[in-house]
Order: sequence, then structure tokens, then C-alpha cells
Amino acid sequence: MFNLLALETSPYLLQHKDNPVDWRPWGDAALDEAAASDRPILLSVGYAACHWCHVMAHESFEDPETAAVMNALFVNIKVDRQERPDIDQLYMAALHAFGEQGGWPLTMFLTPDGKPIWGGTYFPPEARYGRPGFRDILRKVAAIYREDRAALAEQGDRVVAHLARTRPDGATLGPDLLDRAAETLAGLMDPVRGGTKGAPKFPNASVQDFLARSAERMNRPDLRALVDATHRGLVDGGIYDHVGGGLARYSTDAEWLVPHFEKMLYDNAQLVEQLAIDLGHAADPALLRGRIAGTIAFMERELLLPEGGFASGLDADAAGVEGSFTVWDHAELLALLGAEDGAFMAELYDIAPGGNWEGKSVPNRLRHPETLSPADEARRLKLLERMREHRETRPRPALDDQILTDWNALVIAGLATAGFLLERPDWIARAESVYRFLGDSVSVDERPVHVYAKGRSGRLGLATDLAGLARAALALHQVTAKAAYQSDAARFLALLWQHHGDGADGFCLAPDDGDRLILRRAERFDEATPNAHGMAAEAHCRLWALTGADEHRAAADAILAAAAGDMVANVFGTASLFAAVDLRLRITTLVIILPAGTTAEALLPAIRRSWSRRFVLDIRGEASALPPTHPAHDKKAVGGKPTAYVCHEGRCSLPVTDEAELAALLEPGG
Repeated sequence: MFNLLALETSPYLLQHKDNPVDWRPWGDAALDEAAASDRPILLSVGYAACHWCHVMAHESFEDPETAAVMNALFVNIKVDRQERPDIDQLYMAALHAFGEQGGWPLTMFLTPDGKPIWGGTYFPPEARYGRPGFRDILRKVAAIYREDRAALAEQGDRVVAHLARTRPDGATLGPDLLDRAAETLAGLMDPVRGGTKGAPKFPNASVQDFLARSAERMNRPDLRALVDATHRGLVDGGIYDHVGGGLARYSTDAEWLVPHFEKMLYDNAQLVEQLAIDLGHAADPALLRGRIAGTIAFMERELLLPEGGFASGLDADAAGVEGSFTVWDHAELLALLGAEDGAFMAELYDIAPGGNWEGKSVPNRLRHPETLSPADEARRLKLLERMREHRETRPRPALDDQILTDWNALVIAGLATAGFLLERPDWIARAESVYRFLGDSVSVDERPVHVYAKGRSGRLGLATDLAGLARAALALHQVTAKAAYQSDAARFLALLWQHHGDGADGFCLAPDDGDRLILRRAERFDEATPNAHGMAAEAHCRLWALTGADEHRAAADAILAAAAGDMVANVFGTASLFAAVDLRLRITTLVIILPAGTTAEALLPAIRRSWSRRFVLDIRGEASALPPTHPAHDKKAVGGKPTAYVCHEGRCSLPVTDEAELAALLEPGG
């Protein structure tokens, strides 16, 4: 027996390749080994940037005594949740079914055929603070497996049946349900600091997106204020890396001050898109512009890989110490910048002699969010760059260099949207280059794979990969006017239905031709990223708006109707689906017809200023006719000028060639 993880590409699995544990990756070989040896499975799920995964690895998996117990009693399988979210979601749901709270590392005990016995998250090596010791748990579970196998098998069958349960009854989807959902979410929010009440605070991008849509739909300044408060917490708090740019995964406190220091690609991609869309509502748009630019600069500097895609994220720890790359010492700052400049930055960023976290300081602008004079702003930027350069001399956090298709799809949509709204063609070009890389390298037989690492493509893509790519392609279509992106989106959605459809208008995360699992689940709940169902419904709505084709409207309606029961049961967890319903009801197509030799530039300022999540922009040449099913199929340019039509609910406005007139038409109630 020996550890097989050295053959893998996942940074998380490779972190464990030298453990004395006989780790196996998930697959038929490991399951067959468990059946042949008649031993239960110990499944350990984590990810490369997970702090408590590192702690349990050091305490237990690197310990020869613990490893000996694991090897004697179990077949040990290690899974990277980013590489295999289908496995992670399945067994996390099983853990919840046992009444346990989720988290990572996820530690599950399974029968040899993969049915759950029991589980938990982090376990200390010895009993501590009421938590049993890991070695004691190992021996106890193995003893129960030997002595009461029939009961465990029956329990496993019950859990699997529970996971495959019939979905809850649905509800009528419409404006009233959306409004009630918005009220429910508003009641969970912190009206002063933003985010959910209490600690910890997560960005919760899908929830913020739906609240922003609801503020517009309901004309509710109080809902808009909740979104604005969250944005300010995210960009002023210590959860944002003020020195190097980019967002950490969550704040451990209720003030957004102290982050859990790992920085994940998906958080930053979604932050860029949402801040860009909400610029028109911001009290300080210059601040948000700066944070958008800083976040993109961070992603391009620290996460963009030579292959052409973005890595998954950065670890919380550096040289084994959590947050050591990010935090500052007051004396260190003054030694670097000098007394006068050091005092200026220390006051501005709350870097005090006693620190604001464990004797050190997490830079933040919570105490001093005010706009600076032009001279002080220039001074601030210059000194921040010196701090960043100095910080590069510290031990760096490890890079999770997996290129995940669905997370990169979020980046593409964010870069394309921000590039259009902030007039940064270089960001749009970057989005296109990442999209090309995914198509050229992260695909097999024209189907995307989920992960690309160390020059190797992984298993076939998940539902989130296909739905995310459809959404990304449509984001590129509306800012480049390239018809190929629209065609790609339709192709991705067709593959989604073909290989992930569950026969009941839902999508299993795993493909129908993937690895052996005890169950393929059609889960409709968001995690830190939107669920495949919400993204697919949004993409179908947008294709309907672009083509007028009823099959796309019908597909969106079917996805949403099948999800209605889950939506009513868990508003917070299905915010991306509520957002898709909002889009379905309010979607508005901005069609711009271009005579030969003209561009849309004269009309775009009005669109940028009034941009709404309900808009679909369609710029096309006069010779590029819209399908007969589209309400603007017979519309023409007027007077040889670029001409806009605003289309909603099967009707289009009169032609508009003047930017001011278009701006008035796009105003609420216009």
C-alpha cells in the first residue's frame, strides 16, 4: 500500500502526496479496492487555500501513528472540492442529512460502495473542548462497521433516499413572489454595515444581485441602501486587500475588518461585475472605479497564468502563518515610508502600534472612508505601490494553479461588463483571450472540461461549466457584437440539456457519462457562485431577447417552474433563480442598427449611464436581419444614422438616433 496522490495535478491533492496515509484519488479503482478488501472508506474533502484543512493535515495526516490507523482500517480517498464539486456537494448534503454543520475539511465515512455512514468537518487529533479525537473516531467507526454492518447499510440507503427526495411543491412565479422574497432577504441584512447581520460576513454576490434588481423593480431606495452598504463594507473593509487589490473570501467579524485571508477567483470576478453595473447608483463612483481597477490588476498580476486562464486563488497562509502576507506592523510601516509618510498611511489605513488583529494591523478604510484631495490621493497611490513592492519580499501564500472553467467564465463576464461600462477595451480583450483559451485548451471533442492544470485537462465539464460559459459568451456578444458568441451560447445550453438534464427540467451537476457516483443530484442552491439553474435560465432569457425564439423562453420558464418549490423553501439559497425570474419578467433589448461605415459610439454613453441588469444590448449591421420572431425584425436605420430601438414584451419603441433622446427613453418610466 502507498500514497497515489503524486500522480495528480490538483495543488490540494499534491499537498498530501508525502503524507504517510495511503491516499487514493476518487475513482473506480479506489471504490473497487474498498469492495475487494471489505473496508469502509474515509473520504476527506478540502481545497488548497483552506486553513483548517492545513491544520488537520499537520495534526493528523502527517502523523505516522494516525496514518497507521487510517491505513489499517480504511481505504482513504482525498478529494479537491474545486476539482470535484459534484462529490463535495453530494457528501456535504449527506452531512447535513445527519444533522451536522458543514464546512471544510469535510470528513465522511462511507461504505465500500460509497454510501454515507457518518461524518463531520475538522477533528482534533485528541479529544478537545467536547470534540472527540480523530484516532478515537477512526477506531469507533471501524468497529461499528465490523459489528453492525447491516444497520449501517440500512442507514446509508435511507440517506441516499433522502438525498434523492422529491422536490418540494412549487408556487406561482411572478412579481408578488419576487417582492416577498426581497422583503425576506432585506430582513436578514445589516442596514448599517451591509451584508448579513452578525458575523461572519460573506460577499453573497447572488443575494446582492437580486436585492439590487429588486430595488430597481420596486423603486425601493431602502433596498438600494442595503446593497450600497454592502459594497462599501467590501471595498472599505479589511476584506479588501488595499495594498495589493482583490477581495478575501469572507470577513470573520461583523465590521468587515478581519478577513479569512484566502483570496478566491470567483469572489473577485463577481465583485468586478457587480461594482461595474452599480456605478450609476454609487454615491462615490470614483471609489468603485478604483476598486474595480485594483481588483482586475490583482487578478492579472497574481492569478493570470502563462497558459491563458486564471488560477483559482491564493492561500490564507504564508510560511505556515495565517494572514502573514497581508497584515502590517506599525514600526515596519514607518521604517519603510519614513515618519511623515508612514504616519499619513498609518492613520488612513488603521495601522496602529497595538494593531487591530492579534497584535498586527489589517489595512482598511473603515475609519477613514472620506474622499481625499487630489494631492493626497496621488500621495496615497504612490505610497501604496511602495508598500506593495515591499510586501513582495515576504514569503508568499501558495497559488492554487488550477484553471476552473466555471470560475473563469465568471471572470469573462465580469471583465466584459466592466470593460464596456468603464470604457476599458483592454479588459474586453482580456475576456476574449481567456474565452479563446478555454475553447482551445480546456475542452475535449468540443465539450468543456472542468479543470486544466499543469498542462493536463481533467474530467468532462460540470453543469456549472456549461451554464457559466453560455452566460460568458452572451456577455461577450453584447460588448463585441460578434455573432459567434451568440451561437456558442446556444451550443453550450444544448450540451447542458443533453448531458446534464435530469428529465424533470433540472440539471445534474455531474455529466451522464462521468465517474461512478451513488447519485447524480440536480441541486438548485447557490454556493459562493450562482447555481447552474440560475445561470442557464438567465442565458435562455437573453437568447430569447436576442432571437425572439419561443424555445428559449419556454426553456427558461421550465427551469424556473421546476425550481419554484426550492425557491419558496429557501430564498437566500436560490437568489440566482429569483434574479432569473426578475430578468424573465423585465428583460429589455436595446437594438442598435448600424448603417455601413458607422459605429454605435454616439449612442453608447446614454446606455452606459442608464445600464440596468435587465438590459440586453444587441448591436448589428443593417444587413444583419433579425429573425421574424423578433419584435425588431423589420426595423431599419433612419437617415443613415445609427438607430436604437428599445424592445420589451414583444414591442419596440420608435426609432431613436439622438443620444439625449435615448437617455430619456432608458430612464425608469421612460
